[in-house]
Amino acid sequence: MGSKPKFWFREGQRRLLFKADDRGTGEDWAEVIACHLCELLGIPHVDYELAQEFDESKPVRPGVICENMASSGVYLALGNEMLLSIDPKYPTQQRFKVRQHTVDAVTSVVSALQPPTAKWATNIPSGVESALDVFVGYVMLDAWTANQDRHHENWGALLPLHQPRAVLQLYLAPTFDHGAGLGRNLTDDDRQKRLSTNDRNQTVAAFAERGRSAFYPAGTDTRSMGTLEAFLAFGERSPTAMRSWLERLLAVNPADVSSILERVPPERMSPVCKEFTLALLNENRRRLLETRKT
Repeated sequence: MGSKPKFWFREGQRRLLFKADDRGTGEDWAEVIACHLCELLGIPHVDYELAQEFDESKPVRPGVICENMASSGVYLALGNEMLLSIDPKYPTQQRFKVRQHTVDAVTSVVSALQPPTAKWATNIPSGVESALDVFVGYVMLDAWTANQDRHHENWGALLPLHQPRAVLQLYLAPTFDHGAGLGRNLTDDDRQKRLSTNDRNQTVAAFAERGRSAFYPAGTDTRSMGTLEAFLAFGERSPTAMRSWLERLLAVNPADVSSILERVPPERMSPVCKEFTLALLNENRRRLLETRKT
């Protein structure tokens, strides 16, 4: 899926996907950082590692690798496929600005799923039980990382095909594909200006506030919801889970977040890029935790 160059390969018994960052826009480090933030939060997620494609001994292009989450005997149903099941007119081929990708529609589909299996759900917070509860955590991650790309092909469900047909159950898939977050497509000049400017409209905080999600309030709306607005909307439908995820975010040690950024090699992420990314994460964390008071 998607437009980025990618290919499957095998490493021992593992089937791995290499996804290239051929445009040099930072999708590789953004993906890996989001993966490690999921680990801090206990969010079920696909594991990503930085990688490099080679032509014999010559480096070709950077990227990431991840293991196949839909291994043999498992089918991955994406969000658009499931939304079509409740709306025969759902535009499955349109990826962006899909007004029918509403909070209510997604809630209806996700609520019918089972939560991720034990393989993925290794550190779920107390109070998070249903698939919708877990999905609220995915949307909180988007708000924290300024990920605007949770469109209907960037979430889904896993269907083990060995189940008896009479009792087929779909399980919410772990979260995946976060390479559009963290302001990764900004230039370092732009990052530096936002870190040092006195113009309120160009600050890191202003950048954070402008983040839009891929969710719409209703099918008649022409503007998608902000990332924080989307989290609150899903949270209203699962308030206990929302509180649990926010408590988990509150418990995150800022030093652990800094350590994640520092582990990214300098050839992938410059010092000013790391400084801006940390400032953005701190700002979005502050905005999220402010909602605990309302």
